[in-house]
Amino acid sequence: MSHSRLILVVDDEPGVLDVAQMYLAREGFRVTLAADGLAALAAAEREEPDLIILDLMLPGLDGFEVCRRLRRASDVPIIMLTARDEDVDKIVGLELGADDYITKPFNPRELVARARAVLRRTAAGQNPSSRPAPAATGQTIQVGGLVVNPAGRTACLHGRALELSPREFDLLWTFARHRGQALSREQLLEQAWGYDFAGGTRTVDMHVAQLRKKLAATGGSDVTITTVQRVGYRLG
Repeated sequence: MSHSRLILVVDDEPGVLDVAQMYLAREGFRVTLAADGLAALAAAEREEPDLIILDLMLPGLDGFEVCRRLRRASDVPIIMLTARDEDVDKIVGLELGADDYITKPFNPRELVARARAVLRRTAAGQNPSSRPAPAATGQTIQVGGLVVNPAGRTACLHGRALELSPREFDLLWTFARHRGQALSREQLLEQAWGYDFAGGTRTVDMHVAQLRKKLAATGGSDVTITTVQRVGYRLG
């Protein structure tokens, strides 16, 4: 794909901005920078980036609020940066509509790989909220009371629509296509995220936790995602 896509990097640490800009620019991406939340919102509106890499802990307007405001008007893909280890922060970020997160300090090559994976999905000019999973082709699949429609990117459980983020739908569709099979975190990253590297499998756990919560809240006692020890997860 062409790397003429524009990435907005938002962080209040000059060192992080310098490293991110250097590695992304080296790959041919155009990069614009912002050091606080208000500047990020202004840059997003002015420059309409293809991807935003957004730090969670910003002075004044934090990353949570920036993400919340962006999502009111845009489906631009967002990768959140967080220096915290608490899972609750990552879950809140995902619930607000972030596509993914990376914990700082991060490997710059991993940041580039994730940016490439997200932008590869939108290379054809698709709306991020309707972009298909890498393997999301084929017929509607039913697993128990769960019905997953890849064409419409919808999922219903016992007749009730599941409110899923684009990433959660990609993950559920991958599980549905491989129902009954144990999938490793690496396989899920490859098929639901489109990543071609082995790092960052913790993000799978966070998204599975969110998906489990939504299935349970919709009455999905007969459709569960089971942890398979030393392997990964299975939909059954």
